[in-house]
Amino acid sequence: MRIKPESIILSKPAIFFTLLFCFLLLFQIQNLHAENIGSVANLIGDQDAVLVADHQGGIIVSKNTDKKLIPASTLKILTSLVAMHYLGPDYRFTTEFYLDNDSNLKIKGYGDPLLTSEILEEISKALGSRLDAEHKKIKDIVLDDSYFRQPITIPGISSSSQPYDAPNGALCANFNTVYFKRLENGKYVSAEEQTPLLPFALRKVRKSKLTTGRLVLSHKESENTLYFGHLFKYFLEKQGIKSNSSIRLGRVNKENDRLVFKYVSGFSIKEIISKLLEHSNNFMANQLLISAGTKLYGPPGTLDKGVLAAKNYAENILNLKDLCIVEGSGISRKNKISAKSLYKTVEAFFPYHDLMQKKEREFYKTGTLKDINTRAGYIRNKKGGLYRFVVLINTQGKSAEPIMNRLLKVLK
Repeated sequence: MRIKPESIILSKPAIFFTLLFCFLLLFQIQNLHAENIGSVANLIGDQDAVLVADHQGGIIVSKNTDKKLIPASTLKILTSLVAMHYLGPDYRFTTEFYLDNDSNLKIKGYGDPLLTSEILEEISKALGSRLDAEHKKIKDIVLDDSYFRQPITIPGISSSSQPYDAPNGALCANFNTVYFKRLENGKYVSAEEQTPLLPFALRKVRKSKLTTGRLVLSHKESENTLYFGHLFKYFLEKQGIKSNSSIRLGRVNKENDRLVFKYVSGFSIKEIISKLLEHSNNFMANQLLISAGTKLYGPPGTLDKGVLAAKNYAENILNLKDLCIVEGSGISRKNKISAKSLYKTVEAFFPYHDLMQKKEREFYKTGTLKDINTRAGYIRNKKGGLYRFVVLINTQGKSAEPIMNRLLKVLK
């Protein structure tokens, strides 16, 4: 016999106990959820902080959110916002090429962080098509790096040969690094097919006595800028454009020198930031910071102007009052920010969250220094909404990984 739903009649006691059961079940589920979230806070020590909010800004869990801690590379989120605010998300870097009355080729840089070997070869082809037969042989290559004041010293960067210690400048190639390897016969060659190992860099490579790796081109004797000139000369010669052996520093005189080519980067600021966040490149981060400061306060670009631009943006746009910033990559331990302020930065970055690295449900930026482990970003829920999270671990020997594993398990 089929029983119709409308024929079922519950007594008042049955209704009461049914409602009570449902209430207790809901209470238990809520308590279980709260217990799981609370367990996240239990993993946070005195020198750590956590802040998690839902897509509407409701705080789910927080601990030590006012404590100023070292952000490491999560600071790059703020640097990215500063660059997009002052330069614009569609801004493109330029590099200018001039000929003077003595047939010297003058190159003026404006801080483009992506002048790689592939780009320099592309430029040399374009430039070759613009030079008439008379100028297929140029005299000297003159490098104008005056748009940034040199040298630029980044706090936290040492004199090591590691790529994260590469210096900044207005006219740089391949992130101011040389990638090499040594063959079994002892010969050194480039570890990149697109980049030659030039005599200018080979001397430095041999002196290192390393078998493979990247070496940094330093500010010393303008080594970083001069390397750009030697590398560009190589690509010019591939296009049949000969020059004298002299590669030197100098200045463009826009009144007398003739602009023959202006390279406009194929990458917008948004695209550069995507690469910056993917590779956590310190050189790129401070190139953007210095460029933003130069746009706001005028050339020559300096780190101080970049830091002032970041502070101006943080205080006046994001209303951050507890930020201490000395450079834009997060490599310096003098950078300090609270989880509450970093959360505001993450919230402001939301329209660009897809520029971050993505893993399953998470969009994120990590930060790592000795005894510092940080992470900030977004976790997607089942309905497509994004939780915002900030995890700052400044406790020796501790990792953010267990906390993130717990968050990913709890936040559905």
